[in-house]
Amino acid sequence: MGTPYFSPRLFQFLGQLRRHNRRAWFLKHREEFEEFARQPSLRFITDLRLRLRDVSAWLVADPKPNGGSLFRIYRDVRFSKDKSPYKTHLGMNFWHASANETVHAPGLYLHLEPKGCFLAGGIWQPDPRSLARIRDAIAWKPGDWRRAKRGLRLGGETLTRPPRGYPADHPLIEDLKRKDFVASVDLSQAQVCSGHLMQDFLRSARKMVPLLRFLSEAVNLRF
Repeated sequence: MGTPYFSPRLFQFLGQLRRHNRRAWFLKHREEFEEFARQPSLRFITDLRLRLRDVSAWLVADPKPNGGSLFRIYRDVRFSKDKSPYKTHLGMNFWHASANETVHAPGLYLHLEPKGCFLAGGIWQPDPRSLARIRDAIAWKPGDWRRAKRGLRLGGETLTRPPRGYPADHPLIEDLKRKDFVASVDLSQAQVCSGHLMQDFLRSARKMVPLLRFLSEAVNLRF
């Protein structure tokens, strides 16, 4: 068992932030954020960099304090009715090395929140061209798709009607209606705060490899 990255104080802090989501409160408790949230996250990402190669050499864990795998705690409130300034969770993104503004690629995402921790893998909200390629790959390679998603719990948004070009009685119509192709594995707070978090993360990520590979190949990327 390794040394834990996170302690229960992380979830206490996030719970308090939910109740006191104001700039004055956050500034008063900034040291707690650094000690129990931001710095442990950056240590985890740093240690994951080489270990992530066990999942795929194409996935990136970037420990830069700004612009890396750790999402900012600040919310973008420009177009939201909710003007709360801070997120009440931690999010870490481990993207495909080929991902950029024009290429939508599969990746992994770690979400830490009181009573809501999970690891997700796949591609969320692909652009129309990538979405069409994924649907075509599912239709043309149904056996590969079934194997890719076997044992996984898929979530995300779906269409209410079949997408154009696919009949309503297609045997995989429910998957073809998907707008997101994401699997997730729940993590308990005890797991997050244990010395086994890295092993649990990698074990769950490996289970998603067939899905990530299928999606990568569908959008013409290596995995």
